[in-house]
Amino acid sequence: MNRTDFRFSERLRVRWAEIDAQKIVFNGHYLMYFDTAVAGYWRALAMPYAETMAQLEGDLFVRKATVDYLGSAKYDDVLDIAMRCARIGTSSMLFSGAVFRADRLLVSCELVYVFADPHTQTSKPVPAELRKVIEAFEAGEDMVETRVGSWQELGARAQAIRTQVFIEEQNIPADMEWDAGDAQAVHALASNRFGLPLATGRLLQHAPGVARIGRMAVSQTVRGSGVGRAVLDALSNAARQRGDREIVLHAQTSAQAFYARSGFSPRGAVFEEAGIAHVEMTRQL
Repeated sequence: MNRTDFRFSERLRVRWAEIDAQKIVFNGHYLMYFDTAVAGYWRALAMPYAETMAQLEGDLFVRKATVDYLGSAKYDDVLDIAMRCARIGTSSMLFSGAVFRADRLLVSCELVYVFADPHTQTSKPVPAELRKVIEAFEAGEDMVETRVGSWQELGARAQAIRTQVFIEEQNIPADMEWDAGDAQAVHALASNRFGLPLATGRLLQHAPGVARIGRMAVSQTVRGSGVGRAVLDALSNAARQRGDREIVLHAQTSAQAFYARSGFSPRGAVFEEAGIAHVEMTRQL
């Protein structure tokens, strides 16, 4: 196995609690590493696992796990846990995994999952739509479609994401979330291949030549997978196309690093908005 055999990998650092009396990672922990990578694999497919399986009326159960130990990881090693779907049968799926330290292969595995009824645990055929998504991912295709449009076009689905993130998760009052700006704004909406909305944001005119991005919301289950960046890029491109020279936004301080990676710089002191610490950030176009 080589790193180039895998499109997806999850980076982990070995913790003190994971080593044994031989001062190497205890063998059983590698199954936990592979399970963590499988969860990351679903995020890379932009596929919130629980919601998707409920929609497909099934679930995946491990039928067999085989682990081959070639080397040992030690405390504080940085490991890349690679994962790919090697084969999809009628009702089963074979995943291949590998633990790399730099380019050295330490451990490999094969995991056999069976798609089954979640109540009876009896096998069912792998749904065609799930098969297509996985095959597309392994072929290198994009997993997210990002659309730009008006509130009339995208509002119903964007509203669901903003309700989930701002009102339910962050406890922002509903009367502070909804305003007249939605009807005037350009909106972006990212959805996965099942049509499930995952992230949204809006673009307003702050001043002549200056765009204002706001209401950036990403479903919790896919944060860190690039979905939020897709929405931010779509809104930035829309601002550039209409001739704006600068973008301004109010970033929650917890998301400041996210915007910094897209070229935004902080301006001014931290302030409170809706009871949450924010900082103004800007970017030249």
